[in-house]
Amino acid sequence: MNPQPFKFVSADEAVQRVKSGDHVHLSSVANAPKVLIDALCRRGDAGFLRNVYIHHLHTEGSAPYAEAKYEGIFQHNAFFVGSNVRKSVQAGYADYIPVFLSETQKLYRSGTLPCDVVMIQVSPPDRHGYVSLGTSVDATLAAMEKAQHVIAAVNKYVPRSFGDAMIPLSRIHLFVEADNPLEQAHFTPPTPQECAIGRHCAALIEDGATLQMGIGSIPNAVLAQLGGHKNLGIHTEMFADGVLNLVKTGVVNGTAKNIDREKLVSTFLMGSQEVYDFIDDNPMVAMMDVAYTNDPYIIAKNPKVTAINSALQIDVTGQVCADSLGTAFYSGVGGQVDFIYGASLSQGGKAIIAMPSVTPKGVSKIAPVLALGAGVVTTRSHIHWLVTEYGSVNLYGKSLQERTKLIISIAHPNHRETLDKAAFERFGPHYRFMG
Repeated sequence: MNPQPFKFVSADEAVQRVKSGDHVHLSSVANAPKVLIDALCRRGDAGFLRNVYIHHLHTEGSAPYAEAKYEGIFQHNAFFVGSNVRKSVQAGYADYIPVFLSETQKLYRSGTLPCDVVMIQVSPPDRHGYVSLGTSVDATLAAMEKAQHVIAAVNKYVPRSFGDAMIPLSRIHLFVEADNPLEQAHFTPPTPQECAIGRHCAALIEDGATLQMGIGSIPNAVLAQLGGHKNLGIHTEMFADGVLNLVKTGVVNGTAKNIDREKLVSTFLMGSQEVYDFIDDNPMVAMMDVAYTNDPYIIAKNPKVTAINSALQIDVTGQVCADSLGTAFYSGVGGQVDFIYGASLSQGGKAIIAMPSVTPKGVSKIAPVLALGAGVVTTRSHIHWLVTEYGSVNLYGKSLQERTKLIISIAHPNHRETLDKAAFERFGPHYRFMG
């Protein structure tokens, strides 16, 4: 089969398909289509656009469309607040749509959110006429199903990943050349505090478990402790460098999974060039639609699903805030609830919230009540395991007063007395005599 012939147009010509009032979806994370974003902003600068809505998961690199100077031209309504748009969102020049990561695709497929134009970045076509979405599938397939125009930046740096990432040229309307390396994430060595959290989490992970965890120092600290484990699997929304050594040593092999055996399943990636090289042309990695990776009932099909997620703050009853610092939005709901619930449904599964007990300034992240304006992402009825550097506690099935004592037991020692006093004032004299 010969690939469908196609020709390139300039980025500035391609973005002429975007009209005022359109809803535009961008591929995300490391694979944000920089050449198209820049061209879209030039079209905005030239005065051709008003009230264009921009949607995506978080993106790496610059996000000029969220800057104050584009007010009235672009409206950023993304599904997650990344570091590159955080100040704009907090200042009100950009906005955020609270949504479970599993349902980002549903916003498009149900028609709740319109989609007129999709801008993606893909690998060069293969001899069969397919390109790959590389490091990010997420909600992009759903957006492509609804869009009138699909514009692809063809970039030799995009790895050729498999699974739902493979799409035929026939699904793309315009092609633009791109030649920019993907954004990379570089990680500092974990601190002693993070290493302690990693050890406590690793102790909860059983041989044959299927893992989900995010990106950053704590996930890497957990993964670094798993060298002695056996037959681990990966079904996650994302993974990064910490997984690679476990694959190389055979610790992660997926042989104990019930579905997608011997495959690493993810919907997006962020890491070093080594991660991007690892997934390139690698049939072991399946990059899938977020409707698949984050469906709690699909997650639960694997045994011993162990989901490790983080928090910005937790109160003594187990309410987890993971998206805001008080009223200031910091990140998003993401896939935390998808995997907390999926792990809780899995046979032998464990849902874990792992976080330092204090902020870098020494403020306790465990509080009598959440900060004013803080949102609850994981409810007190969803939470099971909580881990800090001081240990791990299982809150599932525990009463309010029982779990309060357990949570305080792994708070920073400097704050335990204050927390205990607040609990006594909240629950009354019976609390003092709880076991």
